[in-house]
Amino acid sequence: MNVDSIKNGIVIDHITAGKGMQIYNLLGLDSLECSVALIKNAPSRKMGKKDIIKIDADIKVNTDIIGYVDPDITVNIIVDGKTVDKKTIELPERLTNVLTCKNPRCISATEQELPHIFTLADKESRVYRCLYCEAKA
Repeated sequence: MNVDSIKNGIVIDHITAGKGMQIYNLLGLDSLECSVALIKNAPSRKMGKKDIIKIDADIKVNTDIIGYVDPDITVNIIVDGKTVDKKTIELPERLTNVLTCKNPRCISATEQELPHIFTLADKESRVYRCLYCEAKA
């Protein structure tokens, strides 16, 4: 399978196989006017299989979403067909408006304009807790 290279845009690489569609949906890539390619189960020497997302436009992507879904992803910035920047993504310490609190008594459930904020409680098990009520995400 051949997917054209992009001239200017972003390549989200080293996505754990099967998580590409989740990232695609959370980033809202379906609403973009440019070409977007989602490659699932691409062969990888390091990972065995991986997913890749290619975006044929220079847009800002929410690295908190990417880091929450899969913190081992790399984001490559492409300009004139060449990689000019390669960012490694880490597990974010704080997530804002990425998750919603499931506790019906949480103030974020009743106050509509209040942002949904979660903080990283345990890095090893990747547990996030609501800033307001401490409920586990």
